[in-house]
Formats: sequence, C-alpha cells, structure tokens
Amino acid sequence: MSSTTKVLDPAFQGVGQRLGTEIWRIENFQPVPLPKSEYGKFYMGDSYIILQTRQGKGGTYFYDLHFWIGKDTSQDEAGTAAIKAVELDAALGGRAVQHREIQGHESDKFLSYFKPCIIPLEGGVASGFRKPEEEEFETHLYVCKGKRAVRLKEVPFARSSLNHDDVFILNTQNKIYQFNGANSNIQERAKALEVIQFLKEKYHEGKCDVAIVDDGKLDTESDSGEFWVLFGGFAPIGKKVISEDDNIPEAIPAQLYSIVDGEVKSIEGELSKSLLENNQCYLLDCGAEVFVWVGRVTQVEERKAACQAAEKYVASQNRPKSTRITRIIQGYEIHSFKSNFDSWPSGTTSIGADEGRGKVAALLKQQGMGVKGMSKSTPVNEEIPPLLEGGGKMEVWRVNESAKNPLLKEDIGKFYSGDCYIVLYTYHSGERKEDYFLCCWFGKDSIEEDQTISTQLANKMSNSLKGRPVQGRIFEGKEPPQFIALFQPMVVLKGGLSTGYKKLIAEDNGLPDETYTSESIALIRISGTSIHNNKAVQVDAVPSSLNSTECFLLQSGSTIFIWHGNQSSFEQQQLAAKVAEFLRPGVALKHAKEGTESSAFWFALGGKQSYTSKKVTNEIVRDPHLFTFSFSKGKLHVEEVYNFSQDDLLTEDILILDTHAEVFIWIGHSVDPKEKQNTFEIGQKYIDMAASLEGLSLHVPLYKVTEGNEPCFFTTYFSWDHAKALIQGNSFQKKVSLLFGVGHAVEEKSNGSSLGGARQRAEAMAALSSAFSSSSERASTMSQDRLTGLNQGGPRQRAEALAALNSAFNSSSGTKTYTPRPSGKGQRAAAVAALSSVLTAEKKKPDVSQVDGGSPVAESSTSETVSGNAHFEIEKAEEANETEELAPETGSNGDLEPKQEDMDDGDDSQSSQRTFSYDQLKTTSGKNVPGIDLKRREAYLSDEEFETVIGMVKDAFYKLPKWKQDLLKKKFELF
Repeated sequence: MSSTTKVLDPAFQGVGQRLGTEIWRIENFQPVPLPKSEYGKFYMGDSYIILQTRQGKGGTYFYDLHFWIGKDTSQDEAGTAAIKAVELDAALGGRAVQHREIQGHESDKFLSYFKPCIIPLEGGVASGFRKPEEEEFETHLYVCKGKRAVRLKEVPFARSSLNHDDVFILNTQNKIYQFNGANSNIQERAKALEVIQFLKEKYHEGKCDVAIVDDGKLDTESDSGEFWVLFGGFAPIGKKVISEDDNIPEAIPAQLYSIVDGEVKSIEGELSKSLLENNQCYLLDCGAEVFVWVGRVTQVEERKAACQAAEKYVASQNRPKSTRITRIIQGYEIHSFKSNFDSWPSGTTSIGADEGRGKVAALLKQQGMGVKGMSKSTPVNEEIPPLLEGGGKMEVWRVNESAKNPLLKEDIGKFYSGDCYIVLYTYHSGERKEDYFLCCWFGKDSIEEDQTISTQLANKMSNSLKGRPVQGRIFEGKEPPQFIALFQPMVVLKGGLSTGYKKLIAEDNGLPDETYTSESIALIRISGTSIHNNKAVQVDAVPSSLNSTECFLLQSGSTIFIWHGNQSSFEQQQLAAKVAEFLRPGVALKHAKEGTESSAFWFALGGKQSYTSKKVTNEIVRDPHLFTFSFSKGKLHVEEVYNFSQDDLLTEDILILDTHAEVFIWIGHSVDPKEKQNTFEIGQKYIDMAASLEGLSLHVPLYKVTEGNEPCFFTTYFSWDHAKALIQGNSFQKKVSLLFGVGHAVEEKSNGSSLGGARQRAEAMAALSSAFSSSSERASTMSQDRLTGLNQGGPRQRAEALAALNSAFNSSSGTKTYTPRPSGKGQRAAAVAALSSVLTAEKKKPDVSQVDGGSPVAESSTSETVSGNAHFEIEKAEEANETEELAPETGSNGDLEPKQEDMDDGDDSQSSQRTFSYDQLKTTSGKNVPGIDLKRREAYLSDEEFETVIGMVKDAFYKLPKWKQDLLKKKFELF
C-alpha cells in the first residue's frame, strides 16, 4: 500500500465516505473539488472527474468513477483527468468501475446522475470566455434525444437544423417552444417536456410560456405561427442529415486481447472467464464499447498503462468518438461485460466486500482520516417487507389432470410437494377497486404436465378478470414473503395427491409414496419468526434433520412431539403449536426440549444421533435493477436503466425488474397485445441468462404486472406516486398532464398548444358575462330581439359565449374546437359552473404562467385543470340536452377522480415546522420527544444537520425508494 499512498492527491483525502456525487475539475493539471452549487455545469473547455458512491442493500459501498472530457479541452488536461481517475480509484481500494465520458456521447449511467439532462456550457476555467450567465440572454435551439437518459445538443438557430425525425427545443427570452418532428418518437417528446421544465426554472425563474408545435401543422394565429416567424416564415424543412452522432457502431463478436507493457495482443479461442488471470490486464473489444479488465493484484502503474493502451487502440481502429471505454476491476464485473461470455461461474475470483473495505480503511488510516461507513457493513435488520392488504378472499385449487379442484377451507395452507396449485387472493388496496393476486405454486416433485396445465388454467382466469391480476409463478422453497403471509400457517408436506404424480411414483421403480397421513411418521421443521417467513416444511424423519436453532414437530402414529432447539425462539415455539393444531386439531402435544428427549422420541427417528447447531444463513441481499430488452437472432439482450424511477415505466414498453429475490415483467397499457402474450417466455429467457451470468436462481418467483395494477411489493422499489398512475394516455400525453395539469388535454391532431393564454380566458369570461346579464336586461332585450329577428339576447348569444369560452380553453389545451348547439338550460348551467370555477381559480392563482418552482405538477394544475373541466362540463351539458344537473367529474376508468389532497402525499421534509437536534431524535438517545411522528424522526432535523448526518439534502433523500430511506434511517438510528 505504500506505493498507493505516494500517488494519493490531497484533493482525494477521505474520498468516498459520502453517498451520492462528488466532482473535481482539472485546473492547472490538478483536481480541484467543485462546489455543489456548480454540480451539473460542465464547460466544454474543461475536464472533470465524477465519483458516484452508493450503498447496496447489504451495506457495502460501490463506486462508479467517470472522467468527462469537453470537446474543447486540451489533450493534456484530458490525459490528466484519466490518470487522476486511476489515482482516485486507488484511494478507494481499487474497486471503482471507471468510465471515459466524451461530451455528446455520455453513458446512460453518467446522465442518470443529472436528471433531466446536462447542458454543456461554452468556455472553461482556463479560457478567456465569459460565463454564459454573465451575458445577455441568447436564443438557443437544441435537439433532444433519448427515451430515458436525455442527450441535449445545441444546433444552429436556423430552419435547416430542423427535421421530421427529431424533437427540438427553442428557448427564447419569453417563451419556450417544443417542435415535434412528424416522425419523432413519442417517448422522446415526453422527455423533452422534462427538459423544458428544467430550462424554465433555470433560465426563466419559472415565469415564461411554453408552446408545443407539431410538424406539418400550421396556423398563423397560433403558437406554430409565432414559431415559424422566428425562423423567417414557414417553409418546408428538409430530411434529416445523418451525422457522426447518428452512426451506431456495428455489433461485432467480442474479441479479447491481453495488455502487456502497454501493447495490445490478440488472444485466440472462445471467450472464457478462465482466460482472465488476476495479475494481468485485458482488453475486450465489443465494437460500441471497449472494456479494460484489471486483475486484482496488478499495480497502479500497470492499470494506468492499460487505460492509456486502450485509448491508443480505439484511435488506431478509427472508431467513432461515441466508442465508450470502461475499466473494471476483477470481482466487480458489470453485467454488460459478463454478457459477452456464455457463462460466468461464480466463486474463485469474486472479491469479498470486507477485503475491499479493509484496503480503504488501511489507506485512510495512514492518511490520518476517519473510516466512517467503511470499516464494516451496515447490519441488515430483519424487517417485514410490504405485504398485501389483509382481510381478503382466499381461493385455492389443486390441479389434477386437466382440471382444478377447489380446496376445502380447512385445507387451505396445506401444500404437497408432488402437486401444483392455483391461488387467487382478492383484496382491496386503498380506494381502488378489487385487486387480484393470482399465482401458480409448483411443488418440487410435481410433474411437468401438471405445471403446464396450471399455467394454462391461470391464464384463463387472468383473462376472465380482464388481465388485471398480478400473475405469478412460484416454486417450492422460493416462496416470497407476500405469498407466505397469506397462509397462517403455510405447511409443505411430502408426497402428492394428483393422478399424474401417483402414476410417476408407481412407475419409478416402485418407490414408496411418502404422502403425509395422520398415521405416518413425519418430521416437520418450523422456520421463521414473522408473518412473512413462518413456513413449516416436512423433512426426512432422521436425527440429522434436527437443528438447535429451530423447532420441529414429530408425528409418530397418534402422538405429536414438539421439539424445542436450545437456540430456538419463542415465536417458533408458538408457530409449532399452531401447525400441530392445523394438522391434527385437538390432539394432545408432548413437549421435548433439546437434551430432555424421551426414548420414544428417538425411537421414532431411528435412534439418537448427532445433528447440527448452525443457523441457516439467508441468501445474499442485492440491489434491484431495471432493464429494457430486445431480441437479436433469438437471443435476449438487456440494457440497464440506471437510477431508475417510476417515470421510467413508459406505457409503450415492457420492462424487467430484477430484485434478485423476485423478477417482475412490467407491461405498459400501450404495448401491442401480441407482445403481451409472451410475458412469461420473456421472463424465463431473462432468468436463464441471469442464472448463468449473475447467479440468479432458476426457480426465482416470476410475476407479470400490468400498468395501473402494481402491487405494494412492486411499488416499494420506487418512490411511488399514485397520482401519476391515474394519468391516462401515451407517454407524451401523460407528461403534459403531469407537468401542466391533469385537465390539460393533448391530441395528436393538434397543430400547436400554448400552455399559457390568460388573455384568451379573459375574453371568454367577458363574452360569457355579457351573455348572462341581469334577467331584467334580458327581458327588455327579448322583445326587441323578436322584432328584429336577431335574437341577440337569447340562445344564440349564450351559444357564442359558450363557444368563446370553449375556444379559449381549447386553444390553451390543444384540444379540438367544439361548438355547442345554441339551446338548453344544461348548457347554461355548465357555463355558469365553468365561469365560477375559473373565477375561483383565478383568485387563487392569477397568472397561469407563474409556476411554483418547487413542484412541476403545481405549475398550472389549478388553472389548466379548470380549463379542462370547463370543456368537460360543456360537453356533458350537450350530451345531457336540457339536463339541469351535471354528472360528477370522472376519470377515464369511470371512477370518481380522487381529491387533490388525496393524490398528493406531500413532501415529508416539509411536514413539520419544528426542528430538534440529532441527539434528541436518535432512537438510542433514551429521550422521548413529545408531539413528533416517531416513524419520521429525520423530518425534524434542520436542513443543515440533515445533510451532515444523512449525507444528502432532504429533497434527494425523499426521492429515494422507501427501502433505501429505511436503510439509511436505520443506519443513523432514526428508525
């Protein structure tokens, strides 16, 4: 470690001890820490080093190290950034995954740290340019690409920059325009709206109008007319010109090279993990990405030389700038690297977390630094995961031949290893309609024919319920918590009752069927201590099956023994009694504490013998990962969605969520029905691949989850907002509703929609006021109307007012113009209701363009929703035709829309005005602070102390999934 100590730069002292992002800029060939206020700003003339630190569910720290090279940076500065990145990795114990990021070609992982996007700025620390914020406002035109990770590139402000295939953003001083090319992607249109919101807050203090202009739709009096005037008038735009940025490198078979003394030498033969030696460096060329693999016993200088050799190799191959270079250390290989091998055997080369932490701790100790958070893993406490709502209806069927036979109520919870079962649980979740959890349970000894029939029958049941159930496939021994919790108790017995299983047993060399009966000798292990893991399983009736850490039931004829291991818990003993009552109601129990067993007990087990006292260890806890996927030549390829959130669940997509304990296939509403049919086949292909590369169990629970029916054990992996889930439409329409108000409709037919329009609303209200003047004025005017035939004070005037109101609101919402028939008290009531709503909203928020900078949803949700509601009320009045009372507002699913206060959970960080010190709030302080919510102790910290203790600001903390929040709260004794 002495060599590592010599190269440690002072700027890296104590690095990697805080979760989140740390950034250094290269200034005079030295790394200088960047103030947090500057995070997200990258100057084209500079180079940067970015460290992302995250903590896994097991408590281990993981690092991603990026060095970003601006297009105008000098070669020397870029080289310095690469070398310093290697030195920084050495300070972290050599465990970081390194990424070279070229401006304009950044990796998705890098961009995920700076949502919604980064905007490279002109100039740099060593240049003579003034910073953009010091200059007067300039109009900028950007092309926006990416469905999830957005790449924003500035292009010349000219009509020739536009095309039919991309989405463009024009940022002017008073208005931001989004131009949607006719052939542009719906999901890219949606992401562009996020960028617009970002630009609005960053450059306009949230106070400017936003307009959406559709390619090919021209209305000279609308926003599209304004847009084209800025380009010198409307004229046809040309086809997209293919640039280097659009060239995607061809996929090539991965080729492995060794790196010796800075030279790259080809290695012949098939790719195998066994080729990678721990004292060597290697280069894996995959075409679009080049990996540098570093053995764990290589020296720092060797690692530097390997990275430099990789850069020379890419240059010598005339690869495009977009070619990524990623350096990984042995034992910390990422999926995109391992996926180039047919399999990745686990074991020998994996580095333990303790070893890596030990290196870091030793280095920091030599430097006189603390080792907070690095010396050992954060203990993972047993906790109850999100479970389904209780009190629902449980139905269970056992599959026999081609039919399903319902179980009697007293047998629900009893499963046989030779059988297959279908379980349907119907429950209520919150204010939604009935929810369904439908799954197949496959015993480990069940026959394949029964498994296939079970799946077919479950599919029919799901279709009969219109595809709403969460549909799962569960294997014996891999039951998830939410499944076990439904049965109190759940008991798995040997043998089977199905005809197919019995035939198999009879044909299988006459092996006896060990199906449990009330007269047989049976030993049942009681495991678990909580509702989500308290399962009872029949094991071999021999002494070696016993374990001092557990309880067992031993049935010998009509006698039932409960054996208590010396290290078993009281909860296990209680569960043992409950299982005994479930299997043999009313039977007398004999208690046998370990060491005090009777001869009858040992006789039933075949005689006293030795057994273990070691506690069964739980499986490794791993972080969840979200993937998109594609097929190429029949092979499944996946790409990870980094730092994922609910917004990444795009309605046009099918996504895979892998928590390592479970696999979910999420299906959006707008997915082609044909693609939905192959859900479980896709899931199985993924499991097969992940089993060979990531060590995933082939029997992991697999679920199909449809958009809008997500269960709590799925949403727990996101910072879930139920209000978002209620929004209907494609990705673009959903994003418009989310950012600019639920009532703000968007149609593909629209030729431009202004997200402002206070003047139009004022004109409409004036017309409406004129139409509905005092009754005496209307009466006096009526006679004159009849004489002149103009009918100016009657239905026509009301119709004109309604049309004006409708037109005003439609022009701001982008919906088609609608002209109501000039008759009916229902219309009049609708218009009055609309006017009342508008006036009320206007009093609360006088200018729709004034945005609450802290909440994009709040920007125009009040006023724009009113516009949508007014249009809704008018249409309902027309449909009612003379109906005085209007129907209540409903959502697209027919349910009453929830009240805004019910939809908005609020920000926990802002829920209390009082603050207390960290010492007062800690669970170990022994102090009881009156009047606080004990489940949200962290919310009562001041902003400064919150960041000091937790290591991040409150906003960032509350954006984390709940399980990550709880993990941090437990770590800092606030849970």
